[in-house]
Amino acid sequence: MGTMHQQGEGGGGLPGAILVALLLLGAAGGYLFAARRARRRNAVQGWSPWRSASFLTGLTLLAVALLPPLAPAAHYDFRGHMAQHMLIGMYAPLALVLAAPVTLLLRTLPHDQARRVAVFLHSPPARLLVHPAAALTLSAATLAVLYFTPLYNAAMAHPAGHWLLHAHFLASGCLFAHVIAGPDPAPTRPGVRGRLVYLGIAIAVHALIAQAMYGGFFIDVHAPIDQVQQGAEIMYYGGDIAELLLAGALVATWRPERHTTTARWRGRPGIGAPTPR
Repeated sequence: MGTMHQQGEGGGGLPGAILVALLLLGAAGGYLFAARRARRRNAVQGWSPWRSASFLTGLTLLAVALLPPLAPAAHYDFRGHMAQHMLIGMYAPLALVLAAPVTLLLRTLPHDQARRVAVFLHSPPARLLVHPAAALTLSAATLAVLYFTPLYNAAMAHPAGHWLLHAHFLASGCLFAHVIAGPDPAPTRPGVRGRLVYLGIAIAVHALIAQAMYGGFFIDVHAPIDQVQQGAEIMYYGGDIAELLLAGALVATWRPERHTTTARWRGRPGIGAPTPR
């Protein structure tokens, strides 16, 4: 820490920005098409417009993170990287998960395909991946590996490494948000108390890593000290806000009859679980 790190041009310039914009627009169009199809199939229950708004909000946050002006700045300024980290790994995942994309997929797929998806979601590998301990490890504990080892500097030196970081932040963030407060069915999801314990551990891990980063302890990030310290502040305060939002989502999406609903869905894997409106 203390010297400017030389990073690759991981953003891909204008072609990269156009590709990202097209992918996000495609995801938005695909979700809205599926939501319209779900409403046509079930005129009584329909599909909540709040779910659609949540998905579009998540995509908008991803656009802010992955398009100019933030995306180019993140390649040479650690503060920009940390702002990207917060948006891609914490804020956008919560909005995307609250849109219940798995339930929407199950409602719109043909019966046989929906059954196959449901069977996969209940397979041992999938159940292991969505276990709260695995989600916590991938979303929080791996940050210590990233910032306390040369991994961050190596990743930022290559465009592919930078995009792999984005993919990890998004996937692990969605996984943890799904485990804690997702409206989609989760066979291994614990009760509210258990989820609050895992959320509390995640808050503590983020806080400890941010404090170590601010104090310069164990951190292996090649960037000016002031950038690292300000990045640590973004991680500390931005993470607190995101985790409070996640806790609020947990309270808002909790239903006393949740276990009964999940059990009924498990017995009819081709149908899909009802989604709270």
